[in-house]
Order: sequence, then structure tokens, then C-alpha cells
Amino acid sequence: MLNAIDLPLAPLPRITRSFTQDLRAASRLVRTAWHVAHGLFIVTVLFPRLSDAQRQQHIGRWSRRVLRALGVTLHAQGRLGPGAKMLVANHVSWLDVMVLHALCPQARFVAKSEVRHWPVIGRLVAGAQTFFVERQRPHQTRQAVAAITAALRTGATVVVFPEGTTSNGHSVLPFRPSLLQAALAGGTVVRPVALRYADARQRPSPDVPYVDNDTLLGSLWRTARAEQLVVEVRVLPALAAPDADRRVFALALRNAVQAALHGHVGTPTHPATATLP
Repeated sequence: MLNAIDLPLAPLPRITRSFTQDLRAASRLVRTAWHVAHGLFIVTVLFPRLSDAQRQQHIGRWSRRVLRALGVTLHAQGRLGPGAKMLVANHVSWLDVMVLHALCPQARFVAKSEVRHWPVIGRLVAGAQTFFVERQRPHQTRQAVAAITAALRTGATVVVFPEGTTSNGHSVLPFRPSLLQAALAGGTVVRPVALRYADARQRPSPDVPYVDNDTLLGSLWRTARAEQLVVEVRVLPALAAPDADRRVFALALRNAVQAALHGHVGTPTHPATATLP
């Protein structure tokens, strides 16, 4: 008589959950691809015919739709306030631009020069009147600072990621002070902004940071596959700029963002679109 042999059962619930996540991620990426194609149409065909206000409406609406397509929930605290300002934020992912554009569609970003030549993305970014800078060439950096200063003096909102690269979302890298000169020269309000991506357990999400040797496709897949992803945005009070040392100012801004990240942001009592113009 043969003895019965107990065969280990496959962890079916885990397999089913993984399949469900993959299927949902694929669906999210299909919707995102459609929005990217639509955005390219808007920038290429419609933008030349629209006013600045109409362009900003499209930018804000498009950014919110892309975040929704990727399954990202947006929470925000603080007020941006009217008039010219520079927003100084920590940099975690390519998502940061859409997050801040969803809250502040009039914002103009500063990006490294090679982004201009990226397929599709470069066209979208350029359509949002991005400032491109090549930090390794001091002359071009000075030109970018002059252009940003001129824009701030006309009432623009400019977003700077002074880390110069993306971080892991747990801490903030040292802030480079060079682009802050544009705000100092024009006497513009500078507001630190803390960005934190949280998972379903309110822990910093490991799926969002776009760091090291990560690829854009790999980052897209992880982000789309994440469950209950929340981005928390905290706009902090403006800091007074020192009269001389922009390095001291950069350190103060970095410390403010770092402190906000450690304190988390929390869920707002009102929708982000109501608390942030």
C-alpha cells in the first residue's frame, strides 16, 4: 500500500494578489499613456493659440488626471499666497512635477538641460515654460539665474529642486545655493515645500523614489503597481533671506524641509485644490 504524500500547496492568495496588482498596474499605465498622448496634443496644437491663463488651466487639469490615472491620492497643507514666489522642494521622483503642477499650475520649473531632448517628456516639459540649466557650465547657470530673476520680477512662480538630483524620500540631500540667487536678487518670497510619498501603512513608499540606476520604465511600473499611494505636500512659511550668504539660506531651507518630513504632513481638513490656489 502506497503511503500518502503531502505536497506543499502554492500560496494561492499571494499569487492572486500579485496578479491583481499587475493587472491593475497595466490598466493604470494604459490610461496614463493616453493622457500623455493627449498632453502632447495640447502642448503642440492648442498651446500656441491659448492665453497664459488657459494654458495653466490645461496644465493643472492634465496633472491631476495623470495622478488619478496612476492611482495617486494628493493631500496638501499650507497656502502658496499670491504674487511672485520661489518654491524650494525636495526631489523624490518625476512625479514631483505633476504633483506641484496639480496644486500650482502657473509654476515654472527648473530642469537639467538634457531633459529638453528626452522623447515626448522633453516636449511636454518645454511646453510648460521650463527653465533649462546645465549646472556643470557656470556661464549657463548664470544665464539661467538671470532668466529666473527676470521671470520672478514679472510675478512668476518658479519651482527649484536644489538637491540637484532625486533622493530616497527618507531624508533631504544638501541644497545647492546657486539658483537661490535669483530670489535673493529680486527680493522674492521663498517658500520651502516638503514632498512625502506614503504607502498604505503611512510609511515612506519604497516604490516612488527614482534614484541610482533606476530606469524610467521600471519606476513607472513600480509606481503604477503601488497600493494606496498618497503624496503629502506641505507648503511651509516663507523664510527671510539673509542679506549676503546664500549658503546659509540654502541650509535653512533644507533644514525646514527635513523637519517637515520627519514630522510628516497629515491629512488636510479640506481638499488640496481648496487650500492651495
